[in-house]
Amino acid sequence: MKKFKILIAEDDVLLLKALGFYLEKKGYELSLVPDGRDAINKIKENQFDLIVTDINMPFSNGMEIISLVRNELKLKTPIIVLTSMGLENTELEAFHIGADEFIAKPFSPQVLGVRIDKILSAVNK
Repeated sequence: MKKFKILIAEDDVLLLKALGFYLEKKGYELSLVPDGRDAINKIKENQFDLIVTDINMPFSNGMEIISLVRNELKLKTPIIVLTSMGLENTELEAFHIGADEFIAKPFSPQVLGVRIDKILSAVNK
């Protein structure tokens, strides 16, 4: 079975560690970054099967990451957006610029895991 590579960009270090612990146990290969600048560098240097990004992060936000992936790099990599904002216009903007899924905080790692499994199984049929 292929080991999927996932980038997770999240500035809440405790959440980042919890997600990393849970998803590594599920067998995913992870790159965990605490801010948007590190996420952009990783995306430019590596090929990921999925990107999970928070909206509000230092240096570059999730919208900028989505825009980079879709408009500049022209990648079809699935993107899941995490946010505590819960604003409908933010969610709509994320979808409009290319997000595939949107998860409002707080959420459990298991919920994210199910969504990741679903997206990766659909993309890799």
